[in-house]
Amino acid sequence: MIKRDSYLKRLTLAKWNGLIKIITGVRRCGKSFLLNEIFYKYLINEGVNENNIIKIALDDESYFEYLDSKKLSNYVKEKTNNQDEKYYVLIDEVQKCVGFEAVLNGLLYQQNVDVYVTGSNSKFLSKDIITEFRGRGYEIRVYPLTFSEIEYLYDNKEQALNNYLIYGGMPLIFNFKEEQGKREYLTQLFNNVYYNDIKERYKIEYIEELDNIVKVLSSSVGSLSNAKKITDTLVSNKGKGINYRTVSNYMEYIIDAFLFERVERYDVKGRKYLAHNYKYYALDLGLRNAKLNFRQIEENHLMENAIYLELVKRGLNVDVGIVEIRENINNKDIRKQLEVDFIVNESDKRYYIQSAYVIPNEDKLNQELASFRNINDTFKKILVRRDPYLNRYYDEEGILHMSLMEFLTNENSLDL
Repeated sequence: MIKRDSYLKRLTLAKWNGLIKIITGVRRCGKSFLLNEIFYKYLINEGVNENNIIKIALDDESYFEYLDSKKLSNYVKEKTNNQDEKYYVLIDEVQKCVGFEAVLNGLLYQQNVDVYVTGSNSKFLSKDIITEFRGRGYEIRVYPLTFSEIEYLYDNKEQALNNYLIYGGMPLIFNFKEEQGKREYLTQLFNNVYYNDIKERYKIEYIEELDNIVKVLSSSVGSLSNAKKITDTLVSNKGKGINYRTVSNYMEYIIDAFLFERVERYDVKGRKYLAHNYKYYALDLGLRNAKLNFRQIEENHLMENAIYLELVKRGLNVDVGIVEIRENINNKDIRKQLEVDFIVNESDKRYYIQSAYVIPNEDKLNQELASFRNINDTFKKILVRRDPYLNRYYDEEGILHMSLMEFLTNENSLDL
């Protein structure tokens, strides 16, 4: 069993908080396993009577009669009618029940019931949850396995990291022993699952255009982009048949389906968010690589994406940053923007993080540290390097240098 301790911790801390715990995420990322195996076993180990845990899997034929909302509501009420007992209700793939919203809202009025549900496909998106439950639901976003969750499965940690950067962390990928099987599985997920979900929800006809947008996002991971830029790229490559509105809409559908996340840019000195240009990160490296037929294994971009996934898996708020500086070149005052790969905010703490694949010389090192040197506050600055032999150290400027391996596998890596 692959442990998912960070998510289990969030579930346990949310027990009996008066809200419906809603577990969301891309299909096949392990939501059902988290709820029905990991969380269920936790409850049993805590002494909860198994009769007080009501498990309903709406994608299981045994429970198909409860796809009717009235029958589902009556079933749960019948199982939890003893007011002297406390019950945990675990409903998997709740969106398969037409009218599930009314059922869940009704359960909120039962003081002896704590409710947990999973949902993943195109009928169960974060924005739908916000609209429907209006402060009565608590969303826990689940991501595919990150490197810190799988590295213990390998004897050779460096080989494990190389495999992760290529094949990602979809749980079922570890059932395949050969590379061909892994590649075919990841490709089929896109074509047979994710695209079908998007097509079903939004009634779109142009799957080829959707696929082209996903390919552009995949090839530009970690680079600044927006709908206009992608539209221009597609028009130049494909000619007519695509426009800005279509691209903008399709990009939202892709994000809604948990395939990519859009990250805002923050001006460190100006203390404001910048509109129009964003960075997009894949929610799974293997899916990203599969969409490009494993032809663009650019480890610098994959490394940056892996750092992003580890940060959001930890439940942290992540932005990308810029630091504006002025330089006098030929007696002209020139403005330049230096990038900060990630800005992480956690209550009263902030961390600035740079991802550096290789640093072959002093010039490259100075380039990577330039943005840090132009930030005037005293928050922590971390340079993450791909060097597997790097021993963690602070330089004379107080900047922490550490290896990618240590950053991903040490849950306290931000505070070392």
